[in-house]
Amino acid sequence: MDITGLPPDRLRFAASPLAELTSMLHALAAPGHHPQLADWVADVRARLRPELAERLREAEFLWRSSQADFLFPARPRPTLAQELDDVDRIGDETYVTAALVTTCGGNRAFFAASSPLTDTDARERALDLAQARGARQEAFAERLIADPAAVRARVRHTLEECAEAFFDAAWAGIAERLATDLRLKNDLLRHQGLGAALASVSGAIALTPDGDCVTVDKLQDKATAANGTGVTFIPSVFGSPHLVVVHAPGWQPVVQYPVAEPNPPEPVPLETVGLRLKALAHPVRLRLLRTLARGPHTTGEPAHTWELTPPEVSRHLAVLLRADLLTARRQGRYIHYTLNVPALTTLGTDLLSAVLRQDAFPAHTVGVRPDHGLACSSCPARRKSRPSCP
Repeated sequence: MDITGLPPDRLRFAASPLAELTSMLHALAAPGHHPQLADWVADVRARLRPELAERLREAEFLWRSSQADFLFPARPRPTLAQELDDVDRIGDETYVTAALVTTCGGNRAFFAASSPLTDTDARERALDLAQARGARQEAFAERLIADPAAVRARVRHTLEECAEAFFDAAWAGIAERLATDLRLKNDLLRHQGLGAALASVSGAIALTPDGDCVTVDKLQDKATAANGTGVTFIPSVFGSPHLVVVHAPGWQPVVQYPVAEPNPPEPVPLETVGLRLKALAHPVRLRLLRTLARGPHTTGEPAHTWELTPPEVSRHLAVLLRADLLTARRQGRYIHYTLNVPALTTLGTDLLSAVLRQDAFPAHTVGVRPDHGLACSSCPARRKSRPSCP
């Protein structure tokens, strides 16, 4: 993030109710990423009304694998209601684009070039991408494009119901931890400068020697400029170990970082670490783990993402599978590989954090052929107008 000439008051450390609710929803949708929240997740799920649980499933694409940009306010407010009011002021095209990127896994440049709300070809392409992800993603995308106002109102109402069901109590319980962290960060920022404040945020964030850029170790290779707007850093208790970065064009950069645990766990025995690290002694396998952290993939999907041959990917997946770092499940002709988070946890929190750090939107459109946008495993006969898979 280019921060050349950015005034100090444009670097903001602040808590956000909406961003923390988003982290809670992500934990509920992907509990494997957050083993430390297993008891909380089980308790909330047990108490959720069936109607609210179904509403959360309808919209979970906004926060499950990655999170929609509008869920991370650049200007945090004291209350969830105020932040939801700010979301309501976002235009339909901006809102829909952000929602479709997380739902469909599409490229932002495509949605920026033509809006699915006004362009028929863009609409069909968006539905193709959503269909490749699954029937529920397709249904959500169709409703969003057909009637964005209704979907937006339904999402807001769902978030408001979450506040009553579990968020308000959880927010009150972590308020002091967030306030303590913010006092530390703002004190470091005032007295020791941005470099010291960033060092206390995460080892994955650093200030370049010239002080003109903030770098974040993420799966993507992207750049953004914050000199005209600023950068907002949002602490999170429920988001740990994820480090989320909003850096899309048109959005002010936002970084959500995990608040340090008050009582960190004991280190894993070196012998156990050594046995498992043998399976990770190759950079491709590390990249595959970070890709699989987003969700189940077939062999062909990461092969397309990383420009590898399927046999190469199969060999690396076999090594990870033998080390019990992955699980495999057959669906028809395809085998879907999933990250074994509990096994990865035994290697230590640093590796777990590095693998599970997610961007605010997917790095690639995985499992999608560039020529027609449909995953081979998902080509339906009912969309007759789309080319068939070779």
